[in-house]
Amino acid sequence: MADLKLITARTLKWNAIDRVASQVLYAIVGIVLANILTKEEFGLIGALAIFQAFATIFVDSGFGAALLREKNPSQTDYSTVFWFNAAVSIAIYLILFFASPLIAGLFHNQQQLVPMSKVIFLTFVVNGLAIVQTNRLMKQMDVRMIAIANSTSLLIAGAIGVTLAITGFGAWAMVWYTLSQATVKTTILWSTGGWLPSLCFSTETLRRIRAVGFSVLLSSLLNTISLNIYNFVIGVWYSLRSLGIYTQADKWSKMGTASISQILTSSFVPLLSKVQDSRPDFHRYTDRAGRFTAFILLPAMTMLALMATPIFHLLFANKWDDAIILFQLLSARGIFIVLISLYSNYLLALGKAPRLFISEAIKDALILLAILTTIRHRRIDLLILGQLAASVITWLILLPVTSRGIQMPIRRILSHLTPFFLATITATLLTLLATILTHTALPDAGLLHPHSPQQPPSLRIPYNILMLLIQTTGFIGTYLLTLRLLRVPELSDALTYLLGRFRR
Repeated sequence: MADLKLITARTLKWNAIDRVASQVLYAIVGIVLANILTKEEFGLIGALAIFQAFATIFVDSGFGAALLREKNPSQTDYSTVFWFNAAVSIAIYLILFFASPLIAGLFHNQQQLVPMSKVIFLTFVVNGLAIVQTNRLMKQMDVRMIAIANSTSLLIAGAIGVTLAITGFGAWAMVWYTLSQATVKTTILWSTGGWLPSLCFSTETLRRIRAVGFSVLLSSLLNTISLNIYNFVIGVWYSLRSLGIYTQADKWSKMGTASISQILTSSFVPLLSKVQDSRPDFHRYTDRAGRFTAFILLPAMTMLALMATPIFHLLFANKWDDAIILFQLLSARGIFIVLISLYSNYLLALGKAPRLFISEAIKDALILLAILTTIRHRRIDLLILGQLAASVITWLILLPVTSRGIQMPIRRILSHLTPFFLATITATLLTLLATILTHTALPDAGLLHPHSPQQPPSLRIPYNILMLLIQTTGFIGTYLLTLRLLRVPELSDALTYLLGRFRR
């Protein structure tokens, strides 16, 4: 098990490098584009993103995830899934290509969506060609090249997107940014992956992984519905401007949740699948996965919500103020989304995929109920508040489902969260107190709020930097001190790893 621990640590390291590098590049490009493009232009891309998300789910069809839990997939297995994904991606692209006028009509008859959709939908065809390449590396727990491909593709695509935005291409800058990022990433993985598909196709392979694959497909489909139904509702029943505001809040909040979920899936699902036949080992690694997730997740998403106002004002001035409250609600929701994803990974590693479908069906039913309850008020913040409530209830329902599926008591699952929840609450309260005291003291020091009529605009940046420094140092310091007082082992483990214990 020592070698397995070392491999897991290295996988976590490269996944962390991948997500940090990718999110930094993604953030830089996003900040530039958010300051150049209009809310309506972001609304156009948000409308198309709905169809991209669903197409991507059908392209993979759950078979990629099914291969991840296979102990020793063969060349025939990988080749079969590759050819299946390629055929499905081309078929779906052709359907959406000819349906582009209907898509434009659905979103207030915005005819510019027709040519844009025909180009941007090529993305999921290109990404589909990289699914098996990516899954092979993940299965081998060798994600270094995935990290390099992601960072390189974002760097090149970001340069293309920013250049086009500056030169006046509007929403088309986002279209070419998305397509070029997928193309560069797929090209790198194919040129370095050391794998080529064979000219073979096995119906036996599809039958063998069909049960898990189909359950994952249904689960992913329902999850995609829950993640994109708000884009659809806001885009159709409100306006593309409102959709642009929501997509900005959603994008920035997902930077945290998507990163954490990706690290967990890449690092823990292959590991848990290796020990699926040993219940004590499975439970031991489940404990570690749960505690590690809580150690990172709870403080990260809470800090984002607390510091939303100075972050948005520092990066965008007042342009995206309408998105701040949505960002805070979505960040809080992200905590439960990641926990739901973590529990789903436990079930997936044990082959309990049908339970995933049940949990996703429950979540979608609750989200639909929340929409029907809040949409009549015509307020997006209430719409998103309902989304948060639905996620909390889903997590509570999934707890006993997961407990029975992995044969672990609920109290043991909750114990993964307890110390980190206490530390996060303590850090939050003290940070809020420090923020209030700072706001009270600044006028006495001659530093009014930067958006006060008497305050010069030049003080906006130093004011928000000051607030971020106070909130960041206060929160992190309090959080780590509380964990030390509680004698939480993850704190010392993290320091040991950072100091090079798991060095190559």
